[in-house]
Amino acid sequence: MNDNNTPNPFKLNPKGPAKSGMPATIWAVGGGKGGIGKSFISSSIAICLARMGKSVTLVDLDLGSANLHTCLGLKIPQQTLSDFISGRAQHISQVSAATEIPGLNFISGFNDALNIADLDRDNKQRLIRALRTIQTPYVILDLGAGTSENTLDFFLAADQKIIAVTPEPTSIENAYRFMKSSFYRKLRLAESELGIQNLIETAMDSKNQLGIKSPADLIRHISETNPQAGARLNDKIADFNMQLLLNQVRTRQDIELGHSMKSVCKKYFGIESDYVGYIDHDNAVWQSLRKRRPLVIEYPYSSIVGQFLGITKNLLNPTTLRAVI
Repeated sequence: MNDNNTPNPFKLNPKGPAKSGMPATIWAVGGGKGGIGKSFISSSIAICLARMGKSVTLVDLDLGSANLHTCLGLKIPQQTLSDFISGRAQHISQVSAATEIPGLNFISGFNDALNIADLDRDNKQRLIRALRTIQTPYVILDLGAGTSENTLDFFLAADQKIIAVTPEPTSIENAYRFMKSSFYRKLRLAESELGIQNLIETAMDSKNQLGIKSPADLIRHISETNPQAGARLNDKIADFNMQLLLNQVRTRQDIELGHSMKSVCKKYFGIESDYVGYIDHDNAVWQSLRKRRPLVIEYPYSSIVGQFLGITKNLLNPTTLRAVI
C-alpha cells in the first residue's frame, strides 16, 4: 500500500456510474501462469479504454492474492469483493470505487477471509450475474493464475477472452494448458444436454485408449460416432474464441510466436483465436511499478502505450480484428 503521506485517489461510489441501459461487456485476462503481467495488461487496457472516452470498471478477480490496487498505485478501498460475497454489501455497486482517472472505476478483490478463493457454486454464479449488472459499458477482469474451476468459469463468462503469454517455454506451455482446460470446462457445462459426460472424462485422461489427445480429436470422435451430437457440439462451441496477447517481446521471433500459437490452436485444438498484438519488453514497466504509477499515466508517449492503444482498438472491433505487427 502507499505510505501515509500519499493521498488516496479513491472516492467511494456506492451508487455506481450512470446506467448504460445495456448489460456490461466483459473482457477477461487470463493465462494460467503467474508472473506474466496479467495485472499490468488488464490495468493498462482499462486505462486505455477510459482515455478513449469509455466508462470501464476494472475488477481484481485474483481472489486470495489480490494486488491489482498496487499496480494502479492505489490504497485498498474501504469495501471490496469480500464484502459483496459475504453479504455485507448487497449490491456490487457498493464495492465499486471511482478512481482519479476519469471514466475508470475499480473493484478490489483484497480480502481478510482466507477461504474467499474457494467460492461455492451459488456465490460464484451470484458474482458472475452481478458482473453483468455493473453500470459501465465495459468490465475488465484480472484473473488469477492456474486453472481452477472458478478461474475458468470467470474466463468463460467473458465476451472477450484474452490469453496473456510471454515468449518463454513455461508460459507457452501453461497458456496451451489454460486454453485446453477452458475448452473442456465449456464442454462440461453442456455435457449433460449432449450426453457426452463419459467421453469428456475419457478425453481428460492423456493416456486414454481412444487416442483423444486434444479438443479437436474429441470433436472428431464425437462427430464420427454420433453425428447428431457432433453437430450440436459444434453449435455449442461456435462462439468459443480467444484473443492472444504477447507480453515482454524482445525479438522478431517472439513477435511471430503469436501467429504460430494461433495456427496451433486451430490445427491441434480446433479452437479459434485471434492475435491482437504484442507488448515490448521495456524497463519503463518495472520503473512505473516501482513508482506505483500506471505506465499509461507515467509514460503516456512511450511506444508501449501506443501498442496498448492498438490492442485495445482491436479488442473493440473483434469482427475486423487485425494484428498490430
